[in-house]
Amino acid sequence: MRIRPGSGLPDLDRVLGGIRGGDNVVWKVDGIASYRPFVAAFARHVEQSGDRVIYFRFARHEPVLEPGPGVIVHETHPEPGFESFITEIHRCIKEHGPGGCYVFDSLSDLSSTCYSDRMIGNFFRLTCPFLRSLDTIAFFAMYRYFHSYHAAQPIAQTTQILIDVYSYQESIYVQPSKVEGRRSPFMFMLHHWANGTFVPVKSSAHIAKVIGSSEWPGLASASYRMIGVWDKTFMRAESVVDAVRDGTMSPEYEVEMFAEVLRLAVSTDEHIVPLVERYLTLPDVIHIWKRMIGTGMIGGKSVGMLLARAILCKHDPKWKELLEPHDSFYIGSDVFYTFLVANDCWWERQRQKDPQAFMDGNDEVRAKILTGDFPDYIVARFLDMLDYFGQAPIIVRSSSLLEDNFGNAFSGKYDSVFCANQGTREERLSDFLDAVRRIYASTISDDALSYRELRGVLDRDEQMALLVQRVSGKPYGRLFYPQLAGVAYSFNPYAWSREIVAEAGMLRLVFGLGTRAVDRSDDDYTRVVPLNAPRLRPDSSADDRRRHSQRKVDVIDLERNEFTQMHFLDVVAEATELDVDLFASRDAELARSLRDQGKDDRNARVLALDKVLAETDFVAVMSEMLQTIRDAYGTHVDVEFTANFDPTWGFSIHLLQCRPLQVQSDARTAEARKEGLSPAPEIDDDRVIMRSHGGVI
Repeated sequence: MRIRPGSGLPDLDRVLGGIRGGDNVVWKVDGIASYRPFVAAFARHVEQSGDRVIYFRFARHEPVLEPGPGVIVHETHPEPGFESFITEIHRCIKEHGPGGCYVFDSLSDLSSTCYSDRMIGNFFRLTCPFLRSLDTIAFFAMYRYFHSYHAAQPIAQTTQILIDVYSYQESIYVQPSKVEGRRSPFMFMLHHWANGTFVPVKSSAHIAKVIGSSEWPGLASASYRMIGVWDKTFMRAESVVDAVRDGTMSPEYEVEMFAEVLRLAVSTDEHIVPLVERYLTLPDVIHIWKRMIGTGMIGGKSVGMLLARAILCKHDPKWKELLEPHDSFYIGSDVFYTFLVANDCWWERQRQKDPQAFMDGNDEVRAKILTGDFPDYIVARFLDMLDYFGQAPIIVRSSSLLEDNFGNAFSGKYDSVFCANQGTREERLSDFLDAVRRIYASTISDDALSYRELRGVLDRDEQMALLVQRVSGKPYGRLFYPQLAGVAYSFNPYAWSREIVAEAGMLRLVFGLGTRAVDRSDDDYTRVVPLNAPRLRPDSSADDRRRHSQRKVDVIDLERNEFTQMHFLDVVAEATELDVDLFASRDAELARSLRDQGKDDRNARVLALDKVLAETDFVAVMSEMLQTIRDAYGTHVDVEFTANFDPTWGFSIHLLQCRPLQVQSDARTAEARKEGLSPAPEIDDDRVIMRSHGGVI
């Protein structure tokens, strides 16, 4: 008797686009308890359909099903050997015939009995197609992060459906990473299982907390690489940490090991290394290694982000709650050089160190980079990373060796690329590879090379590492964006009023993605906020405030799979879950104008951000953040960030980047700072030709 297709959980079937005859479903779990609820629902569904589940019992863990009217338990024993074990299972499947329903114990338990990872992979590659040929439905489990590449990859490639299951704060979450032959805009998102429904988790902070609840061992394809000196050094570092923790090795060895791996992956910059040694630990650097693709350095932007977070959390534990958790990946700088060599671009790049010829032939080299190929083992790790993120939007950011260091900011010289990360696995990979190529090509842009020549670093080793981050925010309808983003400066150079204290710092704020605050490329405006006087504005009238307010918003369009800009009023029209009043003020004059034109005045708002600044602790928190990082660095800093607000838990800040801010001053400036004043010059009235009040020139 053939059953009705399905998992026994109708809402999960909706998420997956249905479970069909011929599907093998692999559940990646932290423990067998997370597998049982799905198996139980499947068994009930099969029994109600008038059929029975065959349960292959071979593991040492507790049974996932008990024998009953709807369950046949078939005990098999792997100890006599692989051939007899798989032959027995296949004989049983063949006897039952087409259309059967099967549940297997955890495949991971075979590792603790007698089988290597390679043989577990072989078992699945033989069994899965056999079941599929008989139009069956079968459930398997494997422990997440337990197996090497030799087991995990064959299983992922062969199965039809692959689902991660997370248990977090007594709730169950699922994130499909493969659903063959089916697609939807939300299929590969993290879903919360509650009251029989599977609800997509929209908040980037919530997603990072759930997925981060499983200890991270590294990408599955990490063991695909040949283990060389670089990786062996980090493996030795892991052993040192374990030995010091167990008391079998002196802590001095951990200090020596930390100094060694620090210079392998993090930094050799004489200004940065002391800071890193003070605020990061050997386990921190090992964690970086486990989230790296390729070898080499992680680059200045990654170091700045990690260091700023560590400074805050060491200063006060409250920052662990205030900061949105990050689950970034780092593409090592050696991948860049390998790419250049493999695509015959090396010698052209060397020519660009010549001050007399550094601009020659750049168009041809960029064209070669934009169509270049990556080694297969690197592509395999890129795919693993994309499976981890699912359909969450990501940003690929430049993080070169010289970038964001003391004296060389490289601000805006290299590209960063948003990936909406929608579509099939192959489409998402193609978009990601294009993003990496585009950033690599930006290293030889005329702007970047001119900046290097100007700063006297044209001949310096400038490898391009990459930082891959989950985009902060959540979807509002088809649009994805954070509520606020911007740049925070610990020193305010825009002192348009004597009330402004330059040393208090400033914010440049926008609604939506922070690209509009970082790289102003049109005639739109940002909100400039002096942190000692946040309500102060350079605008002198209501008309000026309306004219100088932000109108365009940068967003990710999930339906079109692209980064785009829209008018603020069009964005909020789709944001039914957004507390618009927190960010935009009602504009009576605009409402009157719309009514006079016969138009709807409900969205007659100006994006002023007044309520955020006046009625939340946001300004105080940002001020404390800047002061803490500045004091640790011993110099002024600028920080890129996003912020998201929620009526139940307040707000969180996602710290994206931190770098030293170069500030030059004279004696008069220093004296004015002592007095807490902005250093405005004193000029006799009879010598004044023109005096301005307000706006920044």
